[in-house]
Amino acid sequence: MYNLKISHTNTFLPVLQKLHKLQHLDISDDKDEPYELATVNMSAFSEFLKDPGCLLSLISLDITGKNGVDADTLKAFLKNHPQMRFLGLLETEACQDDFFCEISDPVFKHKLVVSGFASESQVLVSLRRYMQRKFYLQKSLCYLYTFIQNLPDVRLDIVQLVLQSMKTYPKILSVQMAATACLYNLTKFGLSSMIHTSVLKQIVDYTLVAMENFPKQQQLQKNTLLTLCSDRMLVDVSFDRYHCAELVMNSLMAFDDPAMNRMSVAICSILAARISTVETSNLGEKSAYMIRLLDIVKSKADHGEIDIMMKFTLSALWNLTDESPRTCSVFLESGGMKLFLDVLRKFPGESAVETKVLGLMNNIAEVNYLREQLMHEDFISILKQLLHSEHIDVSYFAAGIIAHLASEGENFWNCNCISWNDVILELGSTIARWSVPETEMVAYRSFNPFYPLFSCSNAYQVQLWAAWAIYHVCLKNSKRYCKMIIEDGGAQILKNLLRDPELHPSVADICKEILRIVKEEFPNMINTSL
Repeated sequence: MYNLKISHTNTFLPVLQKLHKLQHLDISDDKDEPYELATVNMSAFSEFLKDPGCLLSLISLDITGKNGVDADTLKAFLKNHPQMRFLGLLETEACQDDFFCEISDPVFKHKLVVSGFASESQVLVSLRRYMQRKFYLQKSLCYLYTFIQNLPDVRLDIVQLVLQSMKTYPKILSVQMAATACLYNLTKFGLSSMIHTSVLKQIVDYTLVAMENFPKQQQLQKNTLLTLCSDRMLVDVSFDRYHCAELVMNSLMAFDDPAMNRMSVAICSILAARISTVETSNLGEKSAYMIRLLDIVKSKADHGEIDIMMKFTLSALWNLTDESPRTCSVFLESGGMKLFLDVLRKFPGESAVETKVLGLMNNIAEVNYLREQLMHEDFISILKQLLHSEHIDVSYFAAGIIAHLASEGENFWNCNCISWNDVILELGSTIARWSVPETEMVAYRSFNPFYPLFSCSNAYQVQLWAAWAIYHVCLKNSKRYCKMIIEDGGAQILKNLLRDPELHPSVADICKEILRIVKEEFPNMINTSL
């Protein structure tokens, strides 16, 4: 009788009285349903329940959404019906009585299952009971949210109920709004680290569906960003990272909320380093995305702010341009070069900013047909200064840009602030002073951009930078990078280079060290590849 419309309660109750074998009675209503006819008169129904002889076979009664039957009447009814196993009281005042929600209450009926909103137990019953009733499902999720604000432990039972609700009503905003808020509470503050990645994948997948279905709903988008903005989610879980990055960028484009924007650029900076170069190109070549990211950098620079959002945005741009010539072109076409020069001038000595800016410029310098656009007097002058930075990562990336530009030869070098001969001499002397850092300064997708530098036989300093770049990451993460050298054909390139009798000893020494490390890590593979 759920949502039943009747014309006269006085004719309904006598009929009900005759149903002696009735076991399940549901007279609940969805309060948002339009009614053409009256529903059950609850005052009359309350009087009906007071009759000790009514509905003696009943084991399940649902009056959800209907006030008018007080707790005392229900207690008396239960006393006369000890076989009762379920009582639906969601959206009724009666569910708040201790008799129905306090286990410590001396008359609490442990075998009676009660739906309601007054306790976690009641709410979970409501979620299970009303999964196919979107109005009560949404209400139950809202009540659930208040009970899971500060969970001490993972609750997979609740996670699965929330996911089921998202699966059941993917296009119902009210359900998705409440469910995405719950998911964040269920995974925040380290809880996600205790959840298996297979479950986290479901969480991410349904979160992305919600993002896609409701792109203009700011609070829902914020809920989803809160859930996604976690290293555990973004790094350890297998999902469509490109699709996620695209949805997050769309959210960044749609809303000008500082907290949301901060999360968006953080997520993008992480994802951009973990999608393929084809995917980064597809993402980065969208000029609207590029302009939005550059606008954030400009706003921060104009206000002299170096905050977490500024750093994440610079990281996102750096990762998006990595081995992506098209994205590098869009960056230049969107005025990125001028902006980044302004940033370097605005924040001198800020190594966190300088490293990210120069890292991106390195990506551009790796593209031979874009190098000419980096040959600006102001930029080369700044590079010359940063080459001698006390921070090795700043010096390293400045040297990398110079190495790529210098590899084009003396005729290409058209700067008045320093000659080609002088710049390669400074390059060599700088690299000679470096000590290998304690940690990786950068993560490389491949060494393919470096191999052409070994052909620059008229400037061993260029070769030296390429060799040092490969060597320092192999020392820190030999398993990853040694395999990369073999798969890229780098081992053969280095061996061929060592056959050159005119190879500078400093370059030869580093190349030999690289091959030694590779051979130690993969003795069988190196033997077959050389």
